[in-house]
Amino acid sequence: MDFEHVDLKDPDLYLGGPPHELFARLRAEDPVHWNPESGGRGFWAVTKYEDIVAISKNPALFSSAREHGGHRMFDENVVGLASIGDANETEAPMISIDPPEHNRYRRMVSPGFSPSRLRALEARVRERVCAILDRLGDRRECEFVTEVAAELPIQVLAEFLGIPQQDRLKLFDWSNSMIAEDDPELRKSPAAVAADLQAMAEYSLRLWQERLANPGDDLVSMLAHSAIDGEKMSMERYLGTFLLLVVAGNETTRNSISGGLVTFAQYPDERRRLAADPAALSTAAAEIVRHVSPVMHMRRTALADTEIRGRKIRAGDKIILWYVSANRDEEIYRDPGRFDVTRAEAPSLGFGIGEHYCLGARLAELQLRVFFGEFLRRYPNAEPCGEIRRMRSNFISGIKHLPVRLC
Repeated sequence: MDFEHVDLKDPDLYLGGPPHELFARLRAEDPVHWNPESGGRGFWAVTKYEDIVAISKNPALFSSAREHGGHRMFDENVVGLASIGDANETEAPMISIDPPEHNRYRRMVSPGFSPSRLRALEARVRERVCAILDRLGDRRECEFVTEVAAELPIQVLAEFLGIPQQDRLKLFDWSNSMIAEDDPELRKSPAAVAADLQAMAEYSLRLWQERLANPGDDLVSMLAHSAIDGEKMSMERYLGTFLLLVVAGNETTRNSISGGLVTFAQYPDERRRLAADPAALSTAAAEIVRHVSPVMHMRRTALADTEIRGRKIRAGDKIILWYVSANRDEEIYRDPGRFDVTRAEAPSLGFGIGEHYCLGARLAELQLRVFFGEFLRRYPNAEPCGEIRRMRSNFISGIKHLPVRLC
């Protein structure tokens, strides 16, 4: 196959869903592929599971730090969208920091996602799932994204942050503003994005100040009062953390729920298999993330000359880790294109791996387990019943419109 005219950066390539056949050919023929870039120096597209794992576990050579470009395909030290306002005025969020500073930062945040905290949250997640589905009443159809899939993660996030549920719509809007730069339907003007960033900064600062004075058991209180080796989290770092929580806490789970609904409709035998064995919900949740790959890639930057599969990588080269490809790697997964609710092979890379493994992964899987356990019990034959519109993005495998027939 001639890859010369293939541009993996082009968001139009993903409008029909991830181009799995293209990635399969890349894995087979050019697994470390040089992708020229209009207006840039280009990037290496890494498509094999083992290569992505090795790169992810070597932050000393492959950096996520904002000063080297950050974790997105664009350069964060130029664009600045991964921070609050100008990239030079605030500290980078945890996802755009390398060890050892990353590890200190992570230790401040990780208690908020402890197993005991998540166990305590499960009953509340179930209540929220039931309340969301109860609102559907006797209806036969719904717009699944806005009425169902988007509601659960944003409600859970609001509860996690200890904010009023009516404010969840602000979080939802801010999240979309941060990741919709390539979608003309969702994209806001630069001035509007800047206004959203400012509004989110002001909102999060008010929360910080309130929790310093009157701490609760929410995540903001924990961040405001946490300290590692006597050092508290700085205000600037907290702002970056808040933005990361808003985006990551919403996008991954929302799109896994929407993508999971589509996948179950495509694999009715697996849906029936899960109904007969609810214990398989644990592996099913992980399999949904593998199959959907809601975050399609992350970026690293080489800090020194090196080689990957014999390809010479120069210091400063941009490397894109295509999770969406690694999650279908034939050397790792048996029949990787098939959805299998009991799959128990290598863990997917849907939440990354290594230093930057997503802290919220277990929370996302908890929501998926509880949601599909209840949803499939009520609506065992639910399926799409109209045009599915996907987000125009090379980063998020997102669905923005999904009409569903419930019964």
